Amino acid sequence: MTDAPAFTPLDHGWELFPDGGFIDFVGPIYVRRRENGLRSFGFIAEQKHANLIGVVHGGMLMTLADRALGVAAWDAADGRPSVTIQFDMQFVSAAQMGEFVEIDPQVFRLTSSLVFMKGVLRVGEREVAGGSGVWKILKR
Repeated sequence: MTDAPAFTPLDHGWELFPDGGFIDFVGPIYVRRRENGLRSFGFIAEQKHANLIGVVHGGMLMTLADRALGVAAWDAADGRPSVTIQFDMQFVSAAQMGEFVEIDPQVFRLTSSLVFMKGVLRVGEREVAGGSGVWKILKR
């Protein structure tokens, strides 16, 4: 068995996403700007992300999705703060230690006070989970 070279996000156009607080504990999280102006997010699965059976804990996948969709909601709302008011996640495959998990958020409806978001978490072409939710745009 040969070990494939480890994926290094910084060598593939990703940058570290500075995010204090909770994300500091579970990160690092990586980000890159897409052609549509939204940002993709990802992380390398480490042992600290494992659940009891040794695959990435669903809570980490939900954390990545919530952060990614939430930032995309802020972007869609022209930089106005937005907070999660509803979030759903469906898990379809396990992410393994050492894999790079990424998500490309999509805005599927924007109103004056709400942003409706969705995204699929992937490892390469393999879908790991799907999430969707609603973010409330806060008044300045």
